[in-house]
Amino acid sequence: MGPLRDATDDDELSEINVTPFIDVMLVLLIIFMVAAPLATVDVPVDLPASTAKPQPKPDAPLTVSVQADGVLVGDAPTALDALGAALDAASRGDRETRVFLRADRSVEYGRLMTVMDALRDAGYLKVALVALEDGR
Repeated sequence: MGPLRDATDDDELSEINVTPFIDVMLVLLIIFMVAAPLATVDVPVDLPASTAKPQPKPDAPLTVSVQADGVLVGDAPTALDALGAALDAASRGDRETRVFLRADRSVEYGRLMTVMDALRDAGYLKVALVALEDGR
């Protein structure tokens, strides 16, 4: 048998007790799991007006209007799959022409993104979104 140790020895403890640390981390995890869904707020968005200074308008702007019942290039109704050809005809093949994109409030966001994807696929990368002036 080894020598008996006295309880009054000032030996250092070589092990770290991590149990309190783990308990604190689990409590913080639970707090964040409960608080995270509360941080995301579902707020309805209405984005028709802007306070930005209006830019000068070109002489003959190339506009694409998105309505609930269809897409128009200028004033002409256009199918979504023929959007590139209609834009090429309206811009005389110049894909550097800025396209002004207008959307009705009733248009779903997904439909607007589909039209923007069609513009990008057609090679028209300069797209400006049109909004009403706020008038403040």
